[in-house]
Amino acid sequence: HRGHGMPAQGARTEDPAGPSRMMTGARSDLLGGDAGDVKYPYHLVNGRPAEAPEVFRAKPGDRIRVRLVNAGGDTAYRVALGGHRMTVTHTDGFAVEHAETDALLLGMGERYDVLVTAGDGVFPLTALAEGKDATARALLRTGAGAAPKAGARPKELDGRVLTADRLVAAEPAALPARTPDRTVRFQLTGGMARYDWAFNGRPYKASERYPVRAGERVRLVFSNATDMWHPLHLHGHTFALSSAKGAPRKDTAVILPHRTLTADFDADNPGLWMLHCHNVYHAEAGMMTVLGYRR
Repeated sequence: HRGHGMPAQGARTEDPAGPSRMMTGARSDLLGGDAGDVKYPYHLVNGRPAEAPEVFRAKPGDRIRVRLVNAGGDTAYRVALGGHRMTVTHTDGFAVEHAETDALLLGMGERYDVLVTAGDGVFPLTALAEGKDATARALLRTGAGAAPKAGARPKELDGRVLTADRLVAAEPAALPARTPDRTVRFQLTGGMARYDWAFNGRPYKASERYPVRAGERVRLVFSNATDMWHPLHLHGHTFALSSAKGAPRKDTAVILPHRTLTADFDADNPGLWMLHCHNVYHAEAGMMTVLGYRR
């Protein structure tokens, strides 16, 4: 499909003898439209397919911490543990006020810690590939019984789905209130037809750097002018997800189509630090840049 070609900057073309992995029509209301560009043959949990899942064993009533990491390149996952509600305790390694939910939405690069109290039986930990009609899964076994079929869909996936913007930072993790010393603005640009993803209409160049100074409170303002969602990641720092008091601390955040995202951070780690979309294909096409410390 011409509009879903691979990145133009030095990318290799597909093997004409192999199946096409380009997607069209991957739609998601949670993501505001187009869910992704690539149809993967497998979606895995800890490297295992849904037909041969990893099995975690526990006893009924055990309190279990589950650490969820989206290590994908082009897929957001809606994650739920069948028969259980999850209590979110951390996002991207930072504590939040505990929040209960049926399911979580993870963009590429996002991490969550959740607590569950194990029931009695065999339960699917299911990661729905958002908009792609595919799932990955593991199993939690605390008792006898047959495992659900590989394609079984826990009802929790259709319950309350929590996203990071609904979380509140726990007090030790909250970024102290402070007026920004510098504001850096990024417009997310590009589209599927030309696959010209970029910041401010300019694809990545190693020579282009956005300056900051050590000790500054820096505000990043992202305006998504595209028709697709993007998970944005800043190296070397963590940021408050908005300027509001109690905003959760993260290093990766999803911005939906035609929305604006504000992220505040303290410039306390001198160096040259990459800022990029965590969709690997968008980053390769040019949606990345560098924040550099001035002396």
